[in-house]
Amino acid sequence: MACFTVPAAEAIITTIAGKVIKSKELKKGTASSESESPKFKLSEKIGWLNKMLWGGSALLAFEHVWHGEVVPFFPFLTAVKDGEASEMLHEMATAGVCMALLVTAVWGVMVAVSGLMEKYADKKSDGSMAGASMAGGLA
Repeated sequence: MACFTVPAAEAIITTIAGKVIKSKELKKGTASSESESPKFKLSEKIGWLNKMLWGGSALLAFEHVWHGEVVPFFPFLTAVKDGEASEMLHEMATAGVCMALLVTAVWGVMVAVSGLMEKYADKKSDGSMAGASMAGGLA
């Protein structure tokens, strides 16, 4: 019924946080500078989360409109009109929070993997991987 509002609320918060972080990076001069090592800035990583949250929320909102749970006139949610507000709040607290946490967890894995890739790229560019061709790069 309104489970898409929870990831949308998180997306609003992370969008604001991303803009604040981006402005701080610009002040420090690290936002768009090309460096030798391929590192993602924090604002870029938060941008990934924003895209995932906004995309998922839009898709869920479309699905709810398709099934007639969201209407283009006040009160917009048919559950509020039908007096099922407690059921709607329960769905938001269970399904909505679970979806937001799952998207954030997937983003966390993406950030961890990109961190490992950055670390590997730094080692490779330092020349410390000189003997890595032995044993299939595991040395």
